[in-house]
Amino acid sequence: MEDSTRDGPTLMSVRDDLIRQEDTIVFSLIERAKYPRNCNVYSTSFLSEIGDVVESPSLIDLFVKESEDLHAKIGMYDNQAEVPFFPHDLPKPIFTPQNQAHLSFLNPVASASANVSKLIWKMYLEQLLPLLTQEGDDGNYASTLACDLLCLQALSKRIHYGKFVAEVKFRAAPDDYSFHIRNKNSDALMELLTFEKVENIVKARVENKGRLFGHNISLHDGEEDGYKVDPCLFSHLYGEWVIPYTKLVQVDYLLHRSLT
Repeated sequence: MEDSTRDGPTLMSVRDDLIRQEDTIVFSLIERAKYPRNCNVYSTSFLSEIGDVVESPSLIDLFVKESEDLHAKIGMYDNQAEVPFFPHDLPKPIFTPQNQAHLSFLNPVASASANVSKLIWKMYLEQLLPLLTQEGDDGNYASTLACDLLCLQALSKRIHYGKFVAEVKFRAAPDDYSFHIRNKNSDALMELLTFEKVENIVKARVENKGRLFGHNISLHDGEEDGYKVDPCLFSHLYGEWVIPYTKLVQVDYLLHRSLT
């Protein structure tokens, strides 16, 4: 979170961060689309078939878990905006981050509760990848895994950023939210947090970014340029999953937030 006041992020700085994160998501998905599905990466039987291991994780499980262990050592998850997919038994950081301005911005109980990592993981592997990639196997498993990690982390950060949105909105207008929090009224909170006009703007913007960033430039007359990824996929991603999951995070965060 780069833009903030001394007391923490503002609604404007959070919005700016979310817009910048759109770029990361669009670029990372375009990169992943360079490779075919490479289903062996996600198979829990692949490693056992090529070795003597009876039971083994999938390559994606192994790669993300090992990557998160390394990230934990350098303090990545001290940042409240970062949420690991494999939170159990993470190693302790080997040094203390110098910038600790936002370590206590979120309510800790609410922040821990608002976690949709399993939904993101399942959505990415089972629903998004079939839309993003072509069937096939080119053997580029290392490159595929590196792209998958970037995509998963970018989506997770964007969606779990809903915790910051919820906290900033609560601090700006606590009376609007407190009654519904006390009554555990998730439907009322969801209604307060839903702005269809804004959501439509976001979907149109990420589609335009997909069109701009993914445009194939042709130097030959009469040759169609085309796109690396159908730009409509990005608006579909946000409308179907990113925005709804973000609102789930916001509601869950507020329901578990202390009012004192």
